[in-house]
Amino acid sequence: MHRRNLLLALTAGTIATTLAAPAEARAAQARAPAHVAARDGTRLAIRRWGRGRPIVFTHSWALDSTMWSRLFLDFAERGFECIGFDRRGHGRSDAPPSGYDMDTLADDLAAVIGDRRDVILVGHSMGAAEILRYAQRHGTARIARIVLLAPVAPFLLKTTDNAVGAPEAFYEAIRAEWRRDFPKWIEANKAPFFTPETSVETMDAMKVMMLNTWLPAAIECNRALIGTDLRPALARVDKPTLVIHGTKDASAPIDITGRPTAAGIRGASLRVYEGAPHGLFATHHERVRDDILAFVGSTIKAGV
Repeated sequence: MHRRNLLLALTAGTIATTLAAPAEARAAQARAPAHVAARDGTRLAIRRWGRGRPIVFTHSWALDSTMWSRLFLDFAERGFECIGFDRRGHGRSDAPPSGYDMDTLADDLAAVIGDRRDVILVGHSMGAAEILRYAQRHGTARIARIVLLAPVAPFLLKTTDNAVGAPEAFYEAIRAEWRRDFPKWIEANKAPFFTPETSVETMDAMKVMMLNTWLPAAIECNRALIGTDLRPALARVDKPTLVIHGTKDASAPIDITGRPTAAGIRGASLRVYEGAPHGLFATHHERVRDDILAFVGSTIKAGV
């Protein structure tokens, strides 16, 4: 090769390598989420996507922040910064031997929020309960609006003043099944989480997420969730709140969860999805997205 052509080829290769490096770095960053340190030093894996108004997502019991992938894409394209994190013992976060009580989990959420302000909180199932506990412990000064999807709240344990709950023995029997064969239990109970139209691939993806959850942490989180009375927390929520719940929710029946949660929060709006299951974030993705956008849109335009 002519010396001049050789120099041009080498130069072009150097430029191409230089230009490719940042793209590769960005891709690597997306694959390996950053971490936020909780109060006790536990590393919580964080995912961020997009720029703009911050939305912090809290995920379901035994899933992780991957469940929000489609909503991250939708909201990032509409001018939001989407922030998700894996609960301790879930996904890529640390699984310490303690800290699975609702107070610590609410403090973990506070660590993720950090010094951000004007934050929109979106939580599903147990994630919705963590948001309520956060409001009770930390107040709502940093929060603009709250969306609770199929909340497992306010109180599912039967007590002298909560006749609609189930007895502790009922929940202990389920936990015993998890101890014996968690994969088998997931397979046997995954169908009611979805609709008949849900693809096998989507259901299997959720199953993989659940199997990636540290079982001792899942059991302790469930014990804390069921045993924590969040009825007093409802009165502490003083920001606009949207509750979305399905009438076919087998995991958290609307009459003992979604309806009383909305009724206990002053000014809360309840959006009922006829025939929707607990996994409505997946089965009713577009409707959930559009309802959340309609709910937070006026806040954005007003610059609240």
